[in-house]
Amino acid sequence: MTGVALSKASVWRLLTGRLGWSLQRPERRVVERDESEIARWIAHEWPRIKKGP
Repeated sequence: MTGVALSKASVWRLLTGRLGWSLQRPERRVVERDESEIARWIAHEWPRIKKGP
């Protein structure tokens, strides 16, 4: 589009240096996780959301 080609290393330097981005890693599951509530949500709410309005 612009005719500029950047290497992966250059893109990484732009993202981390100039834009302040950092490598994101998922956190571990919380101790308070409520499996029964998650199962209820998947069974009742997700199909409604997936179906749409």
